[in-house]
Amino acid sequence: MPSSSPYRTDALPPGQHWIVAAARTLGLPTADDLDIAISTPVAEAWRIAATQVGITQHELVGPVAQRFRLEVADLATAEARARKLIPERIAREYGVFPVRETDRVIFVATADPADMAAEQAIGFAAGRRPTFLVASPDAIQDAIDHGYATQGDLDALLRASGAALDSVNLVADSGPEAISLQEVEAAPVVKLTNHILQDAVRAGASDIHIEPMREEGLVRVRVDGVMRPRMTLPVSVTSRVVSRIKVLGRLDIADRHRPQDGRARLEIDGRVMDLRISTVPTRHTEKAVIRILDPRRSVRLTDLQLDAEDSSRLRGLLAHRDGIVLVSGPTGSGKTTTLYAALRELADGDVNITTIEDPIEYELAGITQIQVDTKMGVTFASALRAILRQDPDVILVGEIRDAETAKTAVQAAMTGHLVLATVHANDAPSTVRRLLDLGVDSATVAGTLRGAIAQRLIRRVCATCHGTGVEGGAACGACTGSGMRGRVPVIEVLTVTAGVQSAISSNAPIDALTRAAAAGGMRPLRDAAMRRVAERLTTAEEVDRVIGRPAEVESSTDAAPVLLVDDDRVVRSLARAVLEKGGLKVYEASDGIEAFEVLGALARPPLIVLDLEMPRRDGRATLAALRADPRFAKTPVIMLTASGDPEVEAALMDAGADDYIGKPFQPAQFLARVRATLRRAALA
Repeated sequence: MPSSSPYRTDALPPGQHWIVAAARTLGLPTADDLDIAISTPVAEAWRIAATQVGITQHELVGPVAQRFRLEVADLATAEARARKLIPERIAREYGVFPVRETDRVIFVATADPADMAAEQAIGFAAGRRPTFLVASPDAIQDAIDHGYATQGDLDALLRASGAALDSVNLVADSGPEAISLQEVEAAPVVKLTNHILQDAVRAGASDIHIEPMREEGLVRVRVDGVMRPRMTLPVSVTSRVVSRIKVLGRLDIADRHRPQDGRARLEIDGRVMDLRISTVPTRHTEKAVIRILDPRRSVRLTDLQLDAEDSSRLRGLLAHRDGIVLVSGPTGSGKTTTLYAALRELADGDVNITTIEDPIEYELAGITQIQVDTKMGVTFASALRAILRQDPDVILVGEIRDAETAKTAVQAAMTGHLVLATVHANDAPSTVRRLLDLGVDSATVAGTLRGAIAQRLIRRVCATCHGTGVEGGAACGACTGSGMRGRVPVIEVLTVTAGVQSAISSNAPIDALTRAAAAGGMRPLRDAAMRRVAERLTTAEEVDRVIGRPAEVESSTDAAPVLLVDDDRVVRSLARAVLEKGGLKVYEASDGIEAFEVLGALARPPLIVLDLEMPRRDGRATLAALRADPRFAKTPVIMLTASGDPEVEAALMDAGADDYIGKPFQPAQFLARVRATLRRAALA
């Protein structure tokens, strides 16, 4: 390498890029007219210089190295151990690539030897003194892609996909407007990530799961509520795809030990999609889940394909101008879609509607939407208190999850607002119990609750192959051979009638509340789903998958049902806990009249534990009615009473009781007496 420069740098006009002087050392006439501003990015300066002079970037490497008195990098001999000293993030940020290292020095290829910031970053990361070698920007980029991104694996995956990824663009979110930015990165990990996203959108997926395992990673998507495997990835590729997704969501890629949440907006195949990104640390690395949402999706109640009867009952609930309407269901059951459709039904321009959500899934025109931000003190409860001063007519609370939110929502419902909210409950009657568990008293719930909805989504039979999944011996393309395509909602609508209100006010057991709701027109989820089967929209197997099989009656005495009839809730609760722990199915009633209502709904007569002193119809009258009814004449009955009078016991046994247990009872003794009565009844 020469000891002095063969050209005079001071002859370079002020403001010119150093690469101009390097190019002129070649002595080519075309270099005399080079004019590249010093502010031009290095990669662009290399491209302009090579193009205007009429040479390749590779031919420009020598003059650049000569100008800075540096060696030319031999990237083909780059050592893997040197790469371990410089993180990929630094390599890409500064356009450098580690070539070799010693105990004190690391040799790094660069296209900008004048970059002192890169020199400092490399020295800090590697803990060694950096020495620059020269290579072209294109050669360095290729080396980074090959060295850091497990290029062979990624290329094979991309070739196997055969996907054209030009239609996946990052969209910068700037308020209500969205500006499309064309992806300019060519790294294979970016292409693979784009392919995963594009494939999921084209498949109609609602979620993408990227799951690391010990020896490989698995990419699965949820289509119509069912998880489907899409591809497997090498472990090294999996972690890089997760990192790329974290970059899209503006998450900290260096922090792999804490859960993180973010969001991004992409334009895929001309459609702008919102991504909700969640990462959690795992034993091996990180798992990422991406929720895919279409922000322009517009759904009204008429688009939900609800059963006509259920749709009418739902609209009846929305007709109220105060009170609270609750929606329950598991994650992914369509609760948010139904609530948004309800809001669009109400948003006629004359109604002030405000929502509190976490997160805001869809943007609704003409509706004020508030995003929960606990770090800034914006919770469901605090936001709800604030918007009550904004004079709203309708309020949507994304989720009632604590006592403070529940009580504030009920207060809003009592002061002339219609509150729509979601809660965690298995069915519509259980939503009432959920409010009570959160500390709202039964009288308040009875006075403010207008109705409750439980919802599930069931897959519908494919309209192309009509459920066979095969046409002419080939898998149906519309449903990918599953026989199912798309989903329809199934809902259970509880309307608060006088009977339901009375059951809530008296803190009646859930069974009694369910019966009162059924008397008021509520159709259970399974019944609503089976109507879809009758309409040939879905199958019985799909109903069993989503809602579950009906409880089957066991033949053993241990599984026989027991009906507890006692007006004391504490006694019923204790007895139920003992019996259920012993493997028995338990129903409850608060007096003799309610007991006959329960008996009429059961397919199999139970053993009855009957309290003696009760309002409306006491134990004596109930026992006499049972023995006079042919259906229950042989039903085993155990009397339960605090009376210790032997004559009372004798009179009850003469009246037809099978056993007699005094209060307070010992749990083990109580269970043993019930089992013994069941065995005697089975032998009779």
